[in-house]
Amino acid sequence: MPPWDRHAGSVLKAAAGPPEPKKGSVAMAGMPREPEAFAEAVADMLRKLQPAYGIELVGPRELLVNGRRLDLENLHRMVTHEPGRGREIVEHYLDQLFAGDAFQSLCASIDFAKPRIMPRIQPLRIFEHLSREMVAHVPFVNDTVIVFVTDLPHMTVSITTEQCVQWKLCSEELELIARENLDRYAPELEIQFVESKEGGKAAIVCEHDGYDAARLLLSDLHRKLAPRLGGDFYVATPARDMFVAMTPGPEPFLDRLRDRIMQDYRRLPYPISSELFLVTRDGVAGTEPIKGQEAA
Repeated sequence: MPPWDRHAGSVLKAAAGPPEPKKGSVAMAGMPREPEAFAEAVADMLRKLQPAYGIELVGPRELLVNGRRLDLENLHRMVTHEPGRGREIVEHYLDQLFAGDAFQSLCASIDFAKPRIMPRIQPLRIFEHLSREMVAHVPFVNDTVIVFVTDLPHMTVSITTEQCVQWKLCSEELELIARENLDRYAPELEIQFVESKEGGKAAIVCEHDGYDAARLLLSDLHRKLAPRLGGDFYVATPARDMFVAMTPGPEPFLDRLRDRIMQDYRRLPYPISSELFLVTRDGVAGTEPIKGQEAA
């Protein structure tokens, strides 16, 4: 299966022109395939395993456990890869998580955490459900923020301001560490280029590792893509597992991709922004909302 499968395939086809085919949903050996239903099933299993814990579903593939965010992205990906062992994989994951007291990693030393700190881009609306003062973050463009996670073998855990105090780091220092780790995380990216009949070009990154959209933060992004895209370019990150760079024209090509981006923003798990990011040699800037449309 090529690296631009699943969600990215729809954007690639939109760039080239053909419509996207619809796909059905398949159960995964006792575990639902749909992300939110999957998270609800994991939450039910966790409540039975740890009845004293406060457990709340706060988004697709995301739980709040005793006030701390637990990202189920890696777990969902593992089950998708081996659907016949769905429930077995989840049970093993939960046993491993709590038997080893993995939440103690939240208080781990900076020496342990430093090489595992990674960035993610989130919409500002996350603070409708979370306290802004509790989440380590820095402001970004297009009504988004950069947040940080500790990337562990079987999960990612959000970093809090309390941890920053323990590590004696400010958010800006945390951002520098996270960006450096992102640069090293997968230095040889699979990039699929497509050219439209109108002459526009798009570049799609689809590693499915939870950091596709975050690659907007790569330090050498402009250097890597500008030669192929003819200079400064736009990037769309409608959801966490989507990264599409594109030339700023011609207009029919751009309009078609904008429509696809808006659809993906409205339907995919972990939506980020329906707006485009302008990538220049000097950095990343925000853009106006997609013309004539409003995000739902």
